[in-house]
Amino acid sequence: MKVVNLIKKPHITEKGTFLKDQNKYVFDVSKNANKSEIKKEIKNIYGVDVVKINIINIPAKSKNFRNIVSKKKTFYKKAIVTLKDGQKIDLI
Repeated sequence: MKVVNLIKKPHITEKGTFLKDQNKYVFDVSKNANKSEIKKEIKNIYGVDVVKINIINIPAKSKNFRNIVSKKKTFYKKAIVTLKDGQKIDLI
């Protein structure tokens, strides 16, 4: 069985830093990852208890140049992970 890293990297943005106050963290995840796999991976990597996971599919953006429409970026997935009260992840 091929080992695949489901969690690519933390998605650090201004909105994501505001979510830390609510014990929520944002990660870029693999395109074929599901909630249960992400939960296991977060628990293995960071050693924290996950309460809830929300997954967002970000579509590819289109780009117009001289009436030619093309795709700018491929789509990706983000996971917003809610942790148990009193637990946190040090990303920096």
